[in-house]
Amino acid sequence: MKTLKWARGSLLIVFLLHLSACGTLRAMNNTEAGAGTQALDVWNRWVESEGDIAVATTWSRKVKDGVSIAEVEQAFDSVAAEDNIKSVGQFHLSRELELRTGKSQLFLKVYSFCSPVIARQMIDFSPHMAAYMPCRLTIVEQEDGLWIYSLNMDMLLGMGRKMPPDLHTSVHKIRDTIWKMMERGALGEF
Repeated sequence: MKTLKWARGSLLIVFLLHLSACGTLRAMNNTEAGAGTQALDVWNRWVESEGDIAVATTWSRKVKDGVSIAEVEQAFDSVAAEDNIKSVGQFHLSRELELRTGKSQLFLKVYSFCSPVIARQMIDFSPHMAAYMPCRLTIVEQEDGLWIYSLNMDMLLGMGRKMPPDLHTSVHKIRDTIWKMMERGALGEF
């Protein structure tokens, strides 16, 4: 009797593992080439950050000492104009907090950018992509200076479902634009 229960339990485990593996293999077959490498990179950043998913899924750049907030903002605007991406909003959180609390705050501001045509194409491809829009960059003042943060767009390109070639090219251009904004913003190059 004990052997029969053990055998049934073992068969159930093997069956469930098989189903899980089939689903995993099917999902992997639908993703971009290199998805496993990108997923491992996210996993490693998650482990290194002791479980901070935000660290694992974002890009960050330290702003060079001496570069002002205005210079970072000018760099964002210059890249947006060069690459034809629209500024669609800003939220000056530290100013809002100062108004609410009456206390001085470290600088914190969110900048939103979008390409409406590409946004529509992405949402037509996967409506869940709407949660990632618009593209955002955030300047955060910390004890060691200014930092720029944004979503790691390599995850969208590297880990997601295979996109049609024209959409993949368009999304890669947006990825490059956000990366360029971070790089030039961190150096104050506009």
